[in-house]
Amino acid sequence: MPATTAQQMRAWTGPAILTYGPRPFFFGAGVWATVAMVLWIPMLTGHLALPTAFDPVSWHAHEFLYGYLGAVIAGFVLTAVPNWTGRLPIVGWRLGALALLWLLGRIVIAVSAGMPPLLVAAIDLAFPVVFAATIAREIVAGKTWRNLVVLGLLAMFTTGNLLFHWEAAQGANAANGAGLRLGLGTAVMLIAVIGGRLVPSFTRNWLVKRGASPLPAPPMQRFDKLALLVLLAALILWLISPRHPATGGVLLLAGLLHLVRLARWAGHRTLADPLVAVLHAGYACLPLGALALATSIFAPGWLGAAAAQHLWMAGAIGVMTLAVMMRTILTHTGQPLHAGRLALAIHIALVLSVSTRIAASLWPEVASLLFAVSGLLWIAAFGGFAVGFGRLLLRRSPRPLR
Repeated sequence: MPATTAQQMRAWTGPAILTYGPRPFFFGAGVWATVAMVLWIPMLTGHLALPTAFDPVSWHAHEFLYGYLGAVIAGFVLTAVPNWTGRLPIVGWRLGALALLWLLGRIVIAVSAGMPPLLVAAIDLAFPVVFAATIAREIVAGKTWRNLVVLGLLAMFTTGNLLFHWEAAQGANAANGAGLRLGLGTAVMLIAVIGGRLVPSFTRNWLVKRGASPLPAPPMQRFDKLALLVLLAALILWLISPRHPATGGVLLLAGLLHLVRLARWAGHRTLADPLVAVLHAGYACLPLGALALATSIFAPGWLGAAAAQHLWMAGAIGVMTLAVMMRTILTHTGQPLHAGRLALAIHIALVLSVSTRIAASLWPEVASLLFAVSGLLWIAAFGGFAVGFGRLLLRRSPRPLR
């Protein structure tokens, strides 16, 4: 019987992609983010109609939030669980079965027209439910009870997905519904909490190696806790009453507090290392998204809520998850932890994609062109990730990236 994580991975003689939790899910996330956008551009222009029961905008929103992000969360949690519990990682066909369950949800939703909504929801929700049960088993076996909070967050995320399905089945615009807000709010809070630990920690490590000072403020100080509490209050208000002026006021305060929080992490000193700097750029989209949502409430004619939400969806979630996936893959496959030409090009393309998407809402006279440019940049970013970093996930002994 293998006694260590490394021995467990080496003992698996099947496909290399099933040797460790992040491999199938990070690869699947990158491929799906690319494919879904390839489909979305002609759907947006009316040149393609998927046989899905969701309206096009709702399909687009659901498949990024609950499809793409669901895979990223799974990969991240499967990476962390062995460290949390001291147990061996999930590998082999058990891991493959989880990945196939996630993939089945993507396929069924895409062809769900004419299918009973309850059946579609049951198939899509099977993955997060089975995954949560799998993680619960590991936590209970490892007796690491403090990590049960992860199950609480997974439950909130899954509840948002269930609510999204219910709203879509009622004929409502689920892309603007409470199901999306609950899932997105949970994701934003995860970034604020986990990113609030990772970003200053990675920044500090990078600066210490270079003997630079001053160092970023340590994570989770009293100010950080205040900023998190205000953000939580803002997200709850946004979930309940997204257009109320009080919601706008608390979102405005949360955005300002998290801008100050980000400034305390010395991001301007990390520009020489894109792998660290991009984490600051991704986190910056969190307060900017809060400020943009507040603006959409107080001045809806200037900036719409959909554009503001994209700062959270494509910006905070897209940029942060891609950056964390890259770091995890490089570390796991024994690659140098620095941004080569490919990684730099991917980050630039994604940041430009987010910027172009927001610009499309500010200049409606050229919105169609900017939407297309944003989509193509997104495809370049995630397609580059799926191909370049994907080969690291598909081989046992990958060649170094450039």
